[in-house]
Amino acid sequence: MKLERIRDLREDNDLKQKDLALYLSVDQSTYSDYENGRINIPPDMLIKIADYYNVSLDNLAGRSNNKDIN
Repeated sequence: MKLERIRDLREDNDLKQKDLALYLSVDQSTYSDYENGRINIPPDMLIKIADYYNVSLDNLAGRSNNKDIN
């Protein structure tokens, strides 16, 4: 699954891939693979990304435009 929103959120926050990779404790190349859909993002990483940006998992996955976590 390619999650375009993780790239959009990263760019909207003026972050580099290496910034998120460091937060997630993965290599920058792994994070790049997440953004480009080359490998699936493990559920625990999806949760960490959603928590980092304070958005819901549905928003992160493109299932909702509502960013609220509730």
